[in-house]
Formats: sequence, C-alpha cells, structure tokens
Amino acid sequence: MVSIRRMTEADLAAVRALLVQLGYEIDIGEVERRYRMVTEAEDHAAVVGEQDGRIAAFLHVYGRPAFEKPPEAVVQALVVDQPFRGTGIGQAMMRAAEAWALARGFTSMALSSGVSRLQAHAFYDALGYRQEATSYLLRKRLEADTGHCM
Repeated sequence: MVSIRRMTEADLAAVRALLVQLGYEIDIGEVERRYRMVTEAEDHAAVVGEQDGRIAAFLHVYGRPAFEKPPEAVVQALVVDQPFRGTGIGQAMMRAAEAWALARGFTSMALSSGVSRLQAHAFYDALGYRQEATSYLLRKRLEADTGHCM
C-alpha cells in the first residue's frame, strides 16, 4: 500500500539518496537549503511516497503562470527508488501531482525528461503525456554584481 505525504526535514537524507539515483550528487546541506526554498515558496509542493515502511519516491510539483504558454503545473522532479519501480508508486505520485494541479485551477501539466531516460519516457507516455517540444537547457552561473536590479 502506497502512502503519499508532505515531505518533512526528517526525509532529507532519503530524498538525497533518491536524487543521487538520478545522477544529482548533492550534499545534505544543499538538499536542506533547497528544501527550505521549495517549502517556503508559494504554489510548490514536495511530497514523498512510502511503501513497505520506507520512502520509495519523491515528487516536487509547482504552479507556473506564463504568458507564452498555458498556465500549468510542472513536475520538477519525480524519482522512484529503483527496487520500487514498476510497483505503481510512480503512477500514484503522478495522480497526486495532477490532483494538486486541478485543485489549484490548472488544466495542464508539464514536465521535462532527459533524452536518455527512455524508461521514463515510456512511463509518462503510458500516463498520457506526449512530447511537444525539444529544447536546450541553457544555464549561466551568477555571481553577486552591483549591476541593475528589477
């Protein structure tokens, strides 16, 4: 039986271990810092899925208002612990994300998935998600500057 609940600070180590499975080597201090940012942000939710008495999945979803695309909810992260993949917990987590979105008035859900994650693509496809675009992720590291602020 899957139990989905709001993430707490007590879950940080387990969530870090799940993020490592996706290839994100983040130290526990950074996970804690990001946890605080996400949980203090409006229209964000971080939840864990428990099965057989342990944390087996993690989900971060948020609402994204936009001009150039429909206002929608975005699954920022979903990871299911390797031994629990294929057990239905991922589907339960996505149903929870969709219910969260609908409760906030969003009628669209989006997510991105790395091009090499073919099993993830098949999982999302089975849930009705379709590829709509391909794009590059561009990033710039910012340093404190005395430049202009909005």
